[in-house]
Amino acid sequence: MTKHNFNAGPCILPRIAVENTAKALFDLGGGLGLMEISHRSKDFQAVMDEAVALFKELLNIPEGYQVLFLGGGASTQFCMVPFNYMQKKAAYLETGVWAKKALKEAKLFGEVEVVASSADRNFCYVPKDFTITGDADYFHITTNNTIYGSELRVDIDSPIPLIADMSSDIMSRPVDVSKYALIYGGAQKNVGPAGVTFVIVKEDSLGKVDRKIPTMLDYRTHIGEGSMFNTPPCVNIFVLKETLKWVKSLGGVSVMEEMNIKKAGLLYDAIDNSKMFVGTVDKDSRSLMNICFVMQEQFKDKEEDFMKFAQAAGMVGIKGHRSVGGYRASTYNALPIESVQALIDCMNEYESKNL
Repeated sequence: MTKHNFNAGPCILPRIAVENTAKALFDLGGGLGLMEISHRSKDFQAVMDEAVALFKELLNIPEGYQVLFLGGGASTQFCMVPFNYMQKKAAYLETGVWAKKALKEAKLFGEVEVVASSADRNFCYVPKDFTITGDADYFHITTNNTIYGSELRVDIDSPIPLIADMSSDIMSRPVDVSKYALIYGGAQKNVGPAGVTFVIVKEDSLGKVDRKIPTMLDYRTHIGEGSMFNTPPCVNIFVLKETLKWVKSLGGVSVMEEMNIKKAGLLYDAIDNSKMFVGTVDKDSRSLMNICFVMQEQFKDKEEDFMKFAQAAGMVGIKGHRSVGGYRASTYNALPIESVQALIDCMNEYESKNL
């Protein structure tokens, strides 16, 4: 049976990236495998250099920015950001669980102003009419809300340094990097496996706080050492590099965006036209990456039954996050449109049998 991988992360990867990594685990090209080769070797330096170059090319990153590959996940960035950027005050947009966690860490360093929040309606929308605090040191946003299924798909203009957690929608659309001081995220959605974190940082935005920053938490440390101050997650960076090569081979992030709009559109149309299922996010805030839906109220008693039906049909990972329930289909870059259609067919079949 064909398995359709809708997991929210770690998630589906391009098959070619997995296959090439499997080969490299045995031999990177010089007789030693990827897991055992020195990160200081010429062979791995070439991997790192290509990964950085691909990131810069695919996102059209301007001069003056550096690309880093670090450990610790996006959650470590929640404290690295205020360590490096907050002098007295920061501004945050509260759009979900991960945004809340980021601002919680920032409160350890100084005053945090929540510029706007969608908590009043359980994060089913992205606030749009807000004024960015002009006296803050930076403004932090989380562009995609994996748990609730909302997304901010525009690069906003900010009067202060703009910092974004793009863990779950990086490489899914073109980004005007010049509008940001820093972009970061865990790779385990669109660009690789769990275990490596990407950081795109504008060099001249650093060095403006008075506090002493621990060596490992100072972005300048990693810029100076080319992401190799300590041993980097070599295997994960290799997978990331192979994934970026795949994105480039298909035409880049603009093509990814076209594919993602098409995939999400198919599934949202099916949900909107269903008599059994209903979406949970305002239409103007819907994510292209994480599509959340539930049973209509009169069919709530069939939620678990549909889950079993879908699993038997090969649908993997469509159970909603434990904090919200329902269903979630993550339609990241590597998910083929055939899998989206298979889910739609599964929903339609179940509906026809149970109305």
